[in-house]
Amino acid sequence: MLQRHCLNQKELARRWGISHRTLERWRYSGQGPAFLKLGGRVLYRLADIEAFEQSQLQRALKISEAVARAGHWPRRLTADPARAARVC
Repeated sequence: MLQRHCLNQKELARRWGISHRTLERWRYSGQGPAFLKLGGRVLYRLADIEAFEQSQLQRALKISEAVARAGHWPRRLTADPARAARVC
């Protein structure tokens, strides 16, 4: 019953088109969606996945709104002066 409402890390990685190793790194660093660890298995509840997706959407919208207010995207910073001239 739990499996129908959950995805394992490989299923979630396929859903998002990312590596399952990225999800492992996010768990280690405290990023990404909430997860369950049951008997050594890592599972992600669909509700937690959707909440994380919504939070990322909200972050993207806030960035877009800030850019619209500023009128331009911030310039990229680089340590290489020759490259800086090409970027800016």
